[in-house]
Amino acid sequence: MAKEFLGEFEEIILTLVAGLQEDAYGAAIAEEIETRLKREVNLSAVHVTLYRLEDKGLIKSKFGGGTNERGGRKKRIFTITNSGLAMLKAMKEARVDLWKLVPQLQIA
Repeated sequence: MAKEFLGEFEEIILTLVAGLQEDAYGAAIAEEIETRLKREVNLSAVHVTLYRLEDKGLIKSKFGGGTNERGGRKKRIFTITNSGLAMLKAMKEARVDLWKLVPQLQIA
């Protein structure tokens, strides 16, 4: 089987699922992307990516409790799996290794 690779948006979503922990649900992830990365994002794109990562076994989901602000609807909370953590670790190591190729730049 070929090694699985993630696109940039998948990597961002996977990283946020790991970081947000019990607060990792679609709207919160979209808000973090907009706040931290100053990047507009469509909530549907976040959900599609979350489901794709779940299909790949990198995250799993469960329903949390319903809230009044959501009209009693439950949130789908996502958590990272061991495979997802291994993927993030491998991607981080690869990026750090590539950054070592970039010479130190002096910023005036």
